[in-house]
Amino acid sequence: MPEYTILTLIGVVLVVLLELFWARTGIFRTARYWLAMAIVLSFQVPVDGWLTKLSDPVVLYNPDDFSGVRFPWDIPVEDFGFGFAMVTLTLMLWRRAELRESRGAAEWP
Repeated sequence: MPEYTILTLIGVVLVVLLELFWARTGIFRTARYWLAMAIVLSFQVPVDGWLTKLSDPVVLYNPDDFSGVRFPWDIPVEDFGFGFAMVTLTLMLWRRAELRESRGAAEWP
């Protein structure tokens, strides 16, 4: 069973659902969010590419635990989903706390 693939998909879906139905911060509609994700990606690709390159890997993946799809530079595609979920959840919770503080705790649902 591709455990890393399944857990990554669950993480992405849960974070998106949390944003849409609980946090409702609207981050997916902001340029700041997408700029932050572009910045994360611009660092993730070279670092993750170096760590996972098949010619001399620093990090090894069990072939049974992920899809086997690697792009670009031998990066397992699951790493991008995991990174998306982790960064999005952090920004979403940060923005929700910020909104709650600005509205006052008594007014927040």
